[in-house]
Amino acid sequence: MRLRYIELFHAVLTTGSLTGAAKLLNISQPAASKALQHAEDKLGFALFSRVRGRLQPTQQALQLRDRIEKIIQDVHELQRLTTNMGQPGSCPLRVTCTPTLAQVLLPAASVLLRKAFTDVTVELSTQHSAVMCESLTLRETDIGLTLQDTGHQTLRQKVLCRGQVMVIAPPGWWPEAELAQPLPINALASQPMIGIAVRDALGSMLQTHLSQVSPTPQITVSVQTYQLAHSLVAKGEGLAMVDPFTARCGSANSVQMRPLKPHLDVVLYAMYRPDSPLNPVQKRFLDLVKQLAQRMLAGA
Repeated sequence: MRLRYIELFHAVLTTGSLTGAAKLLNISQPAASKALQHAEDKLGFALFSRVRGRLQPTQQALQLRDRIEKIIQDVHELQRLTTNMGQPGSCPLRVTCTPTLAQVLLPAASVLLRKAFTDVTVELSTQHSAVMCESLTLRETDIGLTLQDTGHQTLRQKVLCRGQVMVIAPPGWWPEAELAQPLPINALASQPMIGIAVRDALGSMLQTHLSQVSPTPQITVSVQTYQLAHSLVAKGEGLAMVDPFTARCGSANSVQMRPLKPHLDVVLYAMYRPDSPLNPVQKRFLDLVKQLAQRMLAGA
C-alpha cells in the first residue's frame, strides 16, 4: 500500500466516513472515494462496507488496523523529529522533569538561570520517565530530570546528587527529638499508611521492602503519585514512604519526615542526547539544579 492509501485508511477508521476522512486529509470527498477505490483494487479486497450510513472495516481491514496505526504513529514521530531538527541553533532551554521535581527544583533553578542569562527563554514541562526519554530522543526537549535509572541506550545519564527514601508523617506524629533519627522499617508494622502504586523503579523498591514488614501496615488508600501521598499525609491520613524531594515539598511544617532504615538510595539524574553537547546555558542550568538539590537534601 502507498502511504497516501495508508493515511486514507487511517482517516476513514478515525472518522467513520469518507466525508470526515476527506476533511481530515484536506482533500475533496470525490478524491477520497477514488483513492479508496484504487487502494481496494490494488489490494484485491474491500477495506470497508457501508452499514447504516457509516463505513465499517471489513475483516481484512481489521487484520491490518494495528499495523496501519503503527505506521501512522511512526510517520508522525518522523515529522516531529525532522521539524525539531530543523529548528535554529539558538533554541530556548527546553527542560522536562517528573512532577515531583517540577514542584521543588525547576522553578527555583529557572529563576536563578534567568538572572544569569537575562535574554534566554525557557520552556518547561513535566513528564514521566518513559515519555521523557521519547521526548528527548525526538528532540522535543533537550534536558530531562528524573529519579529513575532509565537505562536508555541512546541517552546519556549524569548523576547530579544522591538522597535517600524518607518516611513522612502528619505534624506532631513523632516527638521533635526523634526527627533526626532514622526510622526502622519494622516501626511501620500495623501503622496506617498510604500505599504507593507508582509503576516505576522507586515504587517497586518501596513496595518490596514494605511487603516484608510484619504485621503488615494498614493501607486503606493507594495512590499513583508521590505528591498525592504527601497531600494525604499532611491531612492526617497516615504515613508514607517517599523520595526526599517529595518529602520536602509544601510548607515547612506540612509534614514531619525521618530517613528510613535501612538506607535506600534515591538518585537525581540529568538526561540528554550524547550527539548534542551541552551549551553554556544548559551547563549552567544543571549546575544550579545540582546546587539547589544538594542544599535541599542537606537541610540548608
